[in-house]
Amino acid sequence: MYTNIILKTVVLYFFIILSYRIMGKKEVGKLGIVDLIVSVLIAELAALSIEEVESSIFISIVPIVVLVVIQVVFGYISMKNSKIRNFVDGTPKIIIKDGKLNFSVMSKLRYTLDDLLSQLREQSVKSIEEVKYAILENNGKLSVFDKNAEYPLPIIIDGVVDYVALKDLHKEVKWITKMLEEKNLKLEDVFYAFYAKGKTFIIKKSDLL
Repeated sequence: MYTNIILKTVVLYFFIILSYRIMGKKEVGKLGIVDLIVSVLIAELAALSIEEVESSIFISIVPIVVLVVIQVVFGYISMKNSKIRNFVDGTPKIIIKDGKLNFSVMSKLRYTLDDLLSQLREQSVKSIEEVKYAILENNGKLSVFDKNAEYPLPIIIDGVVDYVALKDLHKEVKWITKMLEEKNLKLEDVFYAFYAKGKTFIIKKSDLL
């Protein structure tokens, strides 16, 4: 019995490492919602096989393979479709701008003032007034930029205009359209464009390897 448990544990250990290598996952703190769900399911499936001493190890390996395939395919689709990616993973939200709280966003995210103050303290920020921008990332981490920092505002992400950033810059869509026309580019040609230090920087999809 114990030999069977040890053998299953060793096999599943290396199999799960291989699975995560295929899915390309990083540390737990950087996992999105879907990634976290898959991680929990894999852990439960592995535990099920080890607990059921007499059952075949394939009772866990088969569904884990299915999860890996689904995750890889879904990840590929998400990379190609920004709407699906944003629906699943969400988008970063501005919590503080120029020392002022965005209570409406905090309310929608159920992100409390205690949560905010705790994360600010972790980054040695003494006061909300010191913050130029505080952005809640998809993984729940708070990115903080003080008032002396120049925060690059993303204006185009994967061919889609970021209207919130555009509003912060006090610009209109026609500003982007004119800029792209001057560079002989279409919106769908742009992988990423951001505004920093009074300039616009563009990364074209054709520039990617």
